[in-house]
Amino acid sequence: MSKYNTLKGVADICPPDICRWQTIEDTVREVFTLYGFNEIRTPIIEYTELFTRSIGQSTDIVDKEMYTFTDRGGRSISLRPEGTASVVRCYVQNNLHTLPAPQRFYYTGAMFRYERPQKGRFRQFYQIGAEVFGSTSPKVDAELLSMINVLLKRLRINDTTLEINSIGCAECRPRFREEIVAFFSARQGHLCADCKVRLKNNPLRLLDCKNEHCVTIRGETPNILHYLCDNCNEHHQRLKDLLYALGISFVENPMIVRGLDYYTRTTFEVTTQRLGAQKAVIAGGRYDNLVHEFGGPNGMAAIGFAIGMERMAELIDAPGMRYQLPQQLYFAPIGKEAETISLLLCELLRIKGLSVLCGEGSLSLKRHLKASDRFNVSFVIIIGQEEIEKGEALWRRLSDGQQGVVGIAKVEDYLRLIQ
Repeated sequence: MSKYNTLKGVADICPPDICRWQTIEDTVREVFTLYGFNEIRTPIIEYTELFTRSIGQSTDIVDKEMYTFTDRGGRSISLRPEGTASVVRCYVQNNLHTLPAPQRFYYTGAMFRYERPQKGRFRQFYQIGAEVFGSTSPKVDAELLSMINVLLKRLRINDTTLEINSIGCAECRPRFREEIVAFFSARQGHLCADCKVRLKNNPLRLLDCKNEHCVTIRGETPNILHYLCDNCNEHHQRLKDLLYALGISFVENPMIVRGLDYYTRTTFEVTTQRLGAQKAVIAGGRYDNLVHEFGGPNGMAAIGFAIGMERMAELIDAPGMRYQLPQQLYFAPIGKEAETISLLLCELLRIKGLSVLCGEGSLSLKRHLKASDRFNVSFVIIIGQEEIEKGEALWRRLSDGQQGVVGIAKVEDYLRLIQ
C-alpha cells in the first residue's frame, strides 16, 4: 500500500467507473443542447461573501460545511459549496442578461463541503447544473422538469420519483413562517440540537431535518401549500397542469423546502429508493430575487437544478449494462519490423477516426491475445514476419472467434472490417 492516500471524504474516479461518468456527461450535453442550453465555467474559489449572502448565514452549509480560508492578501476565500451562486455572479458580472431571453446555461464541476462522509455524500463532490434566467412563467419550470425526464430516459433510469412543492414568496411566506414557529415552539423540548437553533434562525429548515425524532414530530406540521398567495397558488397550479399535459408523473411533497435561503415558489427533487438515506439525485427550484440581490436587473427571475454525479453514476450501474473501453482494433505485432508497420497503420486509422491500440513487438502472440481480451477490443490484427512477406494481416473477432485476412497496408480494409 502506498504511504500516500486520499484525504477523508474524497475519492479517485478510475476506469471502469469513469465510463459511467462519461456516459452521463455525454448524454447531458446532447439533451441540454436540444433545449437550447450553453455551457459556462466558473472558478472553484470565490469570495466567501458570495455564499454567505446568497445561501444564508443561518444555513448548515455556511455555518458548518464551507471550506473557508484567508489568502495572502487578507481576503476571505471559500471553495464553492454549490454552483448557483457562482453562476448568478457570472451572469451579472458578464452582462449575460443582454442575450435573448430566456437565457439558458449549464455547468459541470467539483463542489466542496465539510460533511460527514457516507455513501453518496463526499467532501469533494461533483455536480452538473442548469439555470434559466429571464422568465417567471411556470412554463419554464415545466420545460426544465421535462428536460430532466428526457435525460433520465436517455440514461435508462426508470425507478425515480419527481417530488414538487411551492414555498411561496415574500408576500405569503411570512405567515407560514409564523405558523411553523408556533407549531415547533410548542414541541421544542423534543427537537434535536440543530433544530432548536433553526427554530430561532431559519424555521423553514425544520421541515428538512433528517433526525428520526424531528421527522416524527413534523407529521402534523402546517402545509405550506395552504398558505400560498393567489399569485403563487396560480403559478403552482399551472405548473401541475403542464406536467399533466406532458405526461410527467409527480407527487406533491410540502416538506421540500431545500437547504438554501434564496429559493422562491417552485422547489423539487428527483428521488430514488436505491441509494439509502441519500435519496435525492437531482434537486432545484426557483430563485426569483437572487439576480437583483447580486446587482443585476430587477425582476430577472430564474430557476435551476443540480445533478449529484456520484449518486447518478450509481443509478446507471445497472445489471446487464456493460461499459467497454472504446478501442475497436488491437494490433498485435510480432517483432520490430511488424511493430513499426503496426504503429504507422494505427496512426493512419486514428486519423480516420478509429480508436485503436498498438501492442509492443517484443510480446508473444499469447500475451497479445491476453492483452486484447483485457481491453475489450472488437478485433485483433496480427502481423508477424510471415504476414509481412505475404502483404496480409490476420484478423480475429473476439466476440465469436471468427477470423480472416486483410491487405496489410490497405487502410480501407480495416475500415470495412469494423463496419
